[in-house]
Amino acid sequence: MKSTATSLLIAGSLFCAATAHAESPLIWQDNSLTYLYGKDFKVNPAIQQTLTFEHASAWNWGDLFIFVDWINYNGESDSNLGKETYYGEFTPRLSFGKLSGKDLSFGPIKDVLLAGTYERGENRNRNYLLGPGLDIDVPGFDYFQINLYYRKPDGITQQPSGQWQVTPVWGITLPVGNSDLLIDGYMDWVVNSKGSEARGDRLERNLHFNPQIKYDLGKSLGYEAKHLYVGAEYDYWSNKYGIKDGGFVSENFVGKTDQNTASLLVKYHF
Repeated sequence: MKSTATSLLIAGSLFCAATAHAESPLIWQDNSLTYLYGKDFKVNPAIQQTLTFEHASAWNWGDLFIFVDWINYNGESDSNLGKETYYGEFTPRLSFGKLSGKDLSFGPIKDVLLAGTYERGENRNRNYLLGPGLDIDVPGFDYFQINLYYRKPDGITQQPSGQWQVTPVWGITLPVGNSDLLIDGYMDWVVNSKGSEARGDRLERNLHFNPQIKYDLGKSLGYEAKHLYVGAEYDYWSNKYGIKDGGFVSENFVGKTDQNTASLLVKYHF
């Protein structure tokens, strides 16, 4: 794994460890590794293998989600990234209900939060996101969140000065025979803010829909539940990276940027 991706992992781990010793503010945490193999990706090489570390936790001040992808292009080479790359996100959310000690629930709204995200990848892929978040009680769902962000690119990205992003996140568990099926994921819908331009050319609005459908294999084999999953990840991304479908990407690529593919996965929680 490349040094910056490793640094993201170490920083997240140190943050969790340091905070956990401050009078036990940690309520719960979950860590996992996922392996994915998929074909028919757009813009980047078509075949990709991905190893993902994820951390999710709840604290007395809010919650935290971290993930880091290490992506291998199966022997092919991306014109900008080489034969492998990384991408990660660091997403803390401050709960106004927890911090104030008051019940802020109303109707289906369970809590109101301030959500932030730092996105980091190669090839000048760095963004800061900030905005309000809501935890919503949806019958049958394990959890359902909606975050509304203002996206501000890093100064070196050469991207528009800002975009708006709406991100719902969900999880639902369904009983199947002697085990369970877990369906979770997120959707990012990104549009330009008024007057946003990139060297005279606006980024296209884009929608990234990325759910996972996972069978609790460990539970079905008589082991502890919620540890070993097998399944698939679906990945639909219109105008991937904000590039218009059929438009110019690089000297080596002009064509479809609407991505519609799936990957096989194995996931282990520890």
